Amino acid sequence: MVFISITTFEKISSLAEVSLFIHTHVKEDSLTLFGFFSESEKEMFELLISISGIGPKSAQTILSGISVDELKEAIESANIGRLTAIPGIGKKTAERLLIELRGKVERIVSAGELLQPKSNVKSEAIAALTTLGYNLKLAEKVVREIGAENPDMSIEDIIRKSLSVLNK
Repeated sequence: MVFISITTFEKISSLAEVSLFIHTHVKEDSLTLFGFFSESEKEMFELLISISGIGPKSAQTILSGISVDELKEAIESANIGRLTAIPGIGKKTAERLLIELRGKVERIVSAGELLQPKSNVKSEAIAALTTLGYNLKLAEKVVREIGAENPDMSIEDIIRKSLSVLNK
């Protein structure tokens, strides 16, 4: 059995054949496999489990709640609010992530999901949708899909289109 994050599941669910990047976690009494769609997701997972107090299940939960590029951006910009919005991550864990991973995440190659200038527009659109009461994960998914269709959309257009999708 290979454990995967929700992010990986969303990417592979429509594919007939899949290849994953595998991390083998060895403990004295078990051998557990964790699969990732991209190498950058696997690298981020390995950075996360190198932090004291964050095990493989917690790291997988973190990667299920935020994309690798968004996590990199949140760490590089010291955005504790974004980190604590991830289910299971409190303020102390978010602060530990910032301290332990600052300077380390820059070596992870971008997955290409979010380009730096666009990520601010997408982050703002997601923040607007969650302020309106929509679920964070659902808002991220809708904004990511809309951004993939047309990466040059303005924030107003992204929010407008997201609202029409979410209110169906």
